[in-house]
Amino acid sequence: MARAALITGASRGIGLAVAKALLADGAAVCLTARDPEELAEAVCHLGPRAVACPGDVADPAHPEAAVARTLEEFGRLDILVNNAATNAPLGPLMTVDPLAWRRAFTVNVEAPLRLTQAAWRAWMGDHGGAVVNICTEGTHGVGPDVGAYGTAKTALLRLTRQLAAELAPSVRVNAVSPGLVRTEMARFVWEPGERELAAALPLARIGEPEDVARAVRWLVSDEASWITGADLVVDGGRRVRAARPIG
Repeated sequence: MARAALITGASRGIGLAVAKALLADGAAVCLTARDPEELAEAVCHLGPRAVACPGDVADPAHPEAAVARTLEEFGRLDILVNNAATNAPLGPLMTVDPLAWRRAFTVNVEAPLRLTQAAWRAWMGDHGGAVVNICTEGTHGVGPDVGAYGTAKTALLRLTRQLAAELAPSVRVNAVSPGLVRTEMARFVWEPGERELAAALPLARIGEPEDVARAVRWLVSDEASWITGADLVVDGGRRVRAARPIG
């Protein structure tokens, strides 16, 4: 029987690319996102093995609803990809509104935990599975104006490792940490100076959503069956660029 996957933040960008990659591997997919019209359009293009469950991961009721929708349609839930995220609030931490800071953690950390709990209770605790949390290469450093995002994603990486320990051996939990990828959420970073940004990377281009999707596809496959608690960095070599020859 084909595997079934639940992917959050999947109406576009990395989430949609992950859905396409898993469909190509024969899985059925349930997609969630906040915009019902955009989500419906994405599902329509993906075909009959894709279904939608519109909603906001910040809503405490949404994880249970999304898991229930997946099981209702496919009778199983083998893969959970926690991709939905927010990079707000942007700016120095000394000017951050604490309520906006709280929402960053609700979306980026609490929601993945709630979704994993729901998936565990409904299916994975008895049948096993694989969870992938989309983190960020930025957890390995710091940057201007992304303190809330980076801190929340660092917490998600720590959560990934804790869950990997607690849910083993039946459920594998890993992270994929993208560098700069051509998504709407990161447009304000890459669009103004894409050529210069790409030239600074050893692989000479910024990432595409498909680059991240291929990493997710591998981590949830049997080829990665002895990997859990890992953080797979997909960043075009950003962390080694200082060693590139000059000239």
